[in-house]
Amino acid sequence: MTSPSTTGIELKTRRPIIGEIVELISSMRFAIALLAMIAIAAVIGTVMKQGEASTNYINQFGPFWYEIFRKIGLYTVYSAWWFLLLMTALVTSTTLCIVRNAPKMMKDMRSWRENVREQSLLNFHHKMQWQAPLSRAALAQQSAARLKDAGYQVKLVEKEHGTLVAAKQGAANKFGYIFAHASIVIICIGGLLDSDVPIRMQEWFFGKTPFNGSGLISQVPPQHRLGVGNPTFRGNTMIPEGQNSNTAILARPDGVLIQELPFTISLKKFTIDFYSTGMPKLFASDVEVRDNQTGETVKGTIEVNHPLTFHGVSIYQSSFEDGGSKLKLSGFPMSGNGAERFEIAGEVGGTTPLNQDTTVEWSGFRPFNVENVGPTDDPRAVKQGKSLEEELAQSLDKHTGSAGKNAVNKNLKNVGPSVSYKLRDKTGQAREYQNYMQPVTVDGATVFLAGVRANPSDNFSYLRIPADDGHSVTEWMRLRAALQDPALRAAAAQRYAERATPNSAAGDALRAQLQASADKSLGIFAGSDKPGGFMAISQFLEKVPAAEQEKAADVFMKILNGSLWDLWQVARAKDKLAPVSEDETHARFLQLATNALSDAFFYGAPVYLQLDDYNEIKASVFQVTRSPGKNVVYLGCLFLVLGVFAMFYIRERRLWIWIKDGANGASDALMAMSTQRKTLDFEREFEILKEKLPQSAA
Repeated sequence: MTSPSTTGIELKTRRPIIGEIVELISSMRFAIALLAMIAIAAVIGTVMKQGEASTNYINQFGPFWYEIFRKIGLYTVYSAWWFLLLMTALVTSTTLCIVRNAPKMMKDMRSWRENVREQSLLNFHHKMQWQAPLSRAALAQQSAARLKDAGYQVKLVEKEHGTLVAAKQGAANKFGYIFAHASIVIICIGGLLDSDVPIRMQEWFFGKTPFNGSGLISQVPPQHRLGVGNPTFRGNTMIPEGQNSNTAILARPDGVLIQELPFTISLKKFTIDFYSTGMPKLFASDVEVRDNQTGETVKGTIEVNHPLTFHGVSIYQSSFEDGGSKLKLSGFPMSGNGAERFEIAGEVGGTTPLNQDTTVEWSGFRPFNVENVGPTDDPRAVKQGKSLEEELAQSLDKHTGSAGKNAVNKNLKNVGPSVSYKLRDKTGQAREYQNYMQPVTVDGATVFLAGVRANPSDNFSYLRIPADDGHSVTEWMRLRAALQDPALRAAAAQRYAERATPNSAAGDALRAQLQASADKSLGIFAGSDKPGGFMAISQFLEKVPAAEQEKAADVFMKILNGSLWDLWQVARAKDKLAPVSEDETHARFLQLATNALSDAFFYGAPVYLQLDDYNEIKASVFQVTRSPGKNVVYLGCLFLVLGVFAMFYIRERRLWIWIKDGANGASDALMAMSTQRKTLDFEREFEILKEKLPQSAA
């Protein structure tokens, strides 16, 4: 039995699996899929703030989603394992594409494609035939010369029964594809060098962990510190005037890492200028940088967008802070019946014990604040029956010095220095306060502004303490303390009853009734049994029949206002001071003082601290960066520009002229031309060559 013949049958063998994988990875569809996924990841990284503290994400998303997002790395997208895997796959795909196609492109660029046949040229769309009274060799030389004059590279190839003139121009177009693909690889490598992947590697393999405690930087353990050999980092360092630093702080999601610097930065002088709106116009730092090993010293001035680079590390002017200004303040009790003033001192960034249960944390100081102090409908106003936080919806912007929302508002005014601090109790709970040093005139009233907020994300709400005749808070503090003294309230009620019924026919009965009403009104307002102020009055009036509430409220407020006046006089008499005159100025003061007394129940502080004097110390915040990949990225961008330019502005053209002997010593010529992209320029060039090439020599 004979086997079937396989003659003439093509046998196809299956390509090895490795070859198929390489072809898939280096294919365009694979690269496009990777780019799409990287683009989606980049959108996520742009929309979601990266590298924030864990508490911020927990507050924003809740514990459940926080943990899910943390596990998939959405808080550090650009260093997440899956993002690095995508980038590695993109680099691998692009590299394989270059390795597979670049040799072919280079070979094609060097090739003249001289194996073309006469019959193939007849099939070209752009072709032309003519006869010339020249010999074949002469016509070939003439055509080559004219093509060279047109900018073509030319090669003459002798064929059987003819001569081929092969010409090409714009072969460098293929460099565009090579450069464009190479730029992706170079930029990705440069970005990898400047990312926090090297720091992640130290965390994964060398035991480096973020530090989330407190204390001096010099006392941070070694496992939380990065050496001077760290190839890339981007951190901040704050340096007060006259001091120095040789470390930077790198923020991490769960704390900070301390980066050791190869040099020491000394801040000699910090200069800042402001616009009339209070916004910084210019801030610059005069520094001295000294190499820790060689002692080499460099002096310079660092401004925004004008960094100082020393041994491959760039120092940028980032911002400015308070460097530990010295503060002197006066304290006044805000509870109880004491009004004794006491002195207290502090340093911004430090703490001062207030008593056994409370500590003052000095958080900030501003030498001046530009605010909009023009007339408003009811700025920072307090209405009856609502808390301070609810009523002060139109408070000053929490970013003091921002000049409000209208940079050219004619009502902008420097209202002087302010101090910010936190009062923290023994349970760890704290509220933040912001007090202005000088009184501010708002809506015709001169008041001291005392800001308070329970959460850092809230705006400050401001208690308005009216300034007395001496431009101080002394009289208001005296009245506040007297309001909490039952004996003084009783004396004031008696004085009010006597003043209201000097010659009353009703006699002692009416006077006693007025005295009891006044004493009760003061007690309710003082909050004898519960929080006082207008809220207590509102709750008291709710017990009155609805039809009589308006009349009862009017009577109550008249008695309260009158008895508060007498309470003020009684308090002054107790301190051996003369009574104040009954005039419009003092009546206005008492009205503002009454509002402030009501609001004070929501101030939430045991004391009010008023800034008396200060010694400002400025500090500059520098961003210290080592970015070895920056020049690599620049090189990749250069390759990308060259690649795009080559692909879009360099057109490859190929031209062939087949010349063969004709009759009577003449020659027959066939010219064909091709290009990758047919454009109007190509059509014009073909028409020019059609006119130029057939011309015989003169």
